[in-house]
Amino acid sequence: MKNDHVVSGLIAKRAELAGKIESLQAQVKQAVIELDHIDAALRIFDPNIDLEAITPRRVPNAHHAFRGEVSRIVLEALRKTRRPMSTHALTDAVMNERGLDIKDAKLHRLMQQRVGACLNHWRRVRGVLKSSEGPGGMLFWEVA
Repeated sequence: MKNDHVVSGLIAKRAELAGKIESLQAQVKQAVIELDHIDAALRIFDPNIDLEAITPRRVPNAHHAFRGEVSRIVLEALRKTRRPMSTHALTDAVMNERGLDIKDAKLHRLMQQRVGACLNHWRRVRGVLKSSEGPGGMLFWEVA
């Protein structure tokens, strides 16, 4: 068959997703068991508690930073170096400071978007930073 490579690729992807679903189902099952245990403990201390009135709390985004944390790291790095830094270098500085894996390409792209948004905020809204174009169209940032 002339589409064997497509079929084998789709089979591999299906197997990967099926494995992911099984893993997530196991995590959900474990979370339900843990929730039942907490409910039982709550009932021991307060038999009349209305568990339905306790609303679920939103789970923070992956690698969520505290308010102002990225800005603090970026501005501190620019003040220390006293020379223009690329968005890439500033992203590395943020990831190092926060203990994140710099080699994780997907995480690096996500953090570069967050650092870029931070830099644009401090340039446009606050007027604290200025950017200049460097080699290859890369932006370099410095304190204004």
